[in-house]
Formats: sequence, structure tokens, C-alpha cells
Amino acid sequence: MSSRADNRRVTQQDVDQGFSRWISDMSNVAHHLLTIGAAALFIIPLLWMVGASLRQPGLAPPTQLEWIPNPIVLDNYYKVATDLIPFGTFLANSLKVVAVAVPVTVITASWAGFAMAQITPRPRGWLILASVAALMVPVTVLWLTRFLVYKWIGALDSLWALILPSFMGTSPFYVLLFYWTFSRVSSDLYESARLDGASAFRVWFSIALPLSRPAITAVAVLTFVAYWSNYIDPLLYLSSQKDFTLPVGLQALQQMPAIGFPLLLTGAVMITVPVVVMFVIAQRYFLQDLRGAGWLGR
Repeated sequence: MSSRADNRRVTQQDVDQGFSRWISDMSNVAHHLLTIGAAALFIIPLLWMVGASLRQPGLAPPTQLEWIPNPIVLDNYYKVATDLIPFGTFLANSLKVVAVAVPVTVITASWAGFAMAQITPRPRGWLILASVAALMVPVTVLWLTRFLVYKWIGALDSLWALILPSFMGTSPFYVLLFYWTFSRVSSDLYESARLDGASAFRVWFSIALPLSRPAITAVAVLTFVAYWSNYIDPLLYLSSQKDFTLPVGLQALQQMPAIGFPLLLTGAVMITVPVVVMFVIAQRYFLQDLRGAGWLGR
């Protein structure tokens, strides 16, 4: 009798374990399906844009999805880059802006975030409140003020008009992101460094920054996208074509008579590809750092 009862108990346990494994497998399948679906929402429009950019110039937009046009016209990219707009000049200007703005934003925003994490709670609370309030201010309010300031310091009609916001951290959100990251690092690490005679700059550079690589990656990617795709500021503060960036070049391409739908999408692809490549590269480093961050309690 006891043997039969034991067999029944073992069988019930096996059933429960099998059901638990089935639930786990179904959960993993659902997770992967949702991930693939979310990725498709972003990838399919990009693939369609690339395919449409290879269509013959002068054709109207297709009435249905056309992944591989017939014929494939690779000459569209050469025509946009050399004949229609000074693509090389616009690309060089955009690269100059992001080459300066991205590292400067990371440095200044991390300085501010580190300082907020080190001060006493009362002034820290006021600074956090001020940062959140600054996030709520519409960017349109800053256009006239920045124009007057740039005119006063002589930065109008130069790339410095696009770069200067990076010296203020570009956005309060980046400062808050660094503050949140630095505040989660154990205070014992900071105290140990101070007891060893390390200055505030050394603590920031040698301890805080190496432990905040995911935040650095996130801020760098967001800053790159913001400055690379910035269209309003060049229109407001630049008047010489030699200083225009790629978004303004794309707008100029759109305003050309009889430019054609394929050539317009060709310019859009040429501007979008660097952003996609930047995101793919940065995502790999971000995920690697995030997997190894558990030992810090972050």
C-alpha cells in the first residue's frame, strides 16, 4: 500500500514539474515572439525605405510594399551625394558637431550628476527639483534667448551655435541620469578614496565613471541622435550654406523641383544609417556592462 502511495506522489510531482516546465517554455516563447514583433516594427520601415531608395528616379511612390525594386538603381546615392547637394560639406559639419558635442555633454553632465550625488540632502533636493522643472520648460522658450546670447558672444552663423548647449550638459535629463547612477554606487567606495587622499576630480574619474559605463553609453547615444538629427537650430542660428548640417541638406533636397520620391528617400537613408550603426554598436557595449553590474548592487 505504501509503495502505491509513493508511486502516486512521485507521479503527481512529475506532473507538477512538467507543468511548470511547460509554463516556463511557453513564457520564453511568448517573450521571444514579443521581442521579434517589437524589432519588426522598427526594422520593416527601414528595409522599406532602403528598397524605395533604389527605385528609378521620377517614379511615383509605390501603391504597395515593394521590397526589391526592378530595376535596382544604385546611382541614386552617387547622384544625391555629388550632384544635387554638397553632401560632403554637410556630412563634415554634422560630424564636427557630434564629435565635440557628445564627449562634452558626457563630461559636463557627469560632473553635474556627480556633484549632486555628493552634496547634502537638502540642497540636493532643490537641485533635483530645479532639474525636473527645467525639463518641463518647452524648448521653444529658449530659441530667442539663445539667439540673443549667441549674437552677443559672436557665435551666430558658426557651428559653435550648435555645439554650445553641450557645455551645459545639453539636457537636465542627462544630469539626472548620471545622478541616479552615481547615487547607487556604494558610498564606502567614495569614502575610501577620500581617505586615501584622492581629490574630487580623481574620485569622479577613477571610481564614478568606470562604474557608470551603461549611463555613459546611454547619454552618448541619446546625445548623438539629438545633435545628428537637429534641424531647428541650424535654421535659426546659421545662414551660410557652408555651415549647414545633414538635416538641413535633406530639407533642401525635398524643396528641389521634381526631385522625385526615390532620391528623397536616398537622402533619408544616408542620414539614418549612421544613427542605426551607432545604436547597434552602443547597444552591445551597454548590454555587456549591464550584465556585469550586479556585483555593485545597481
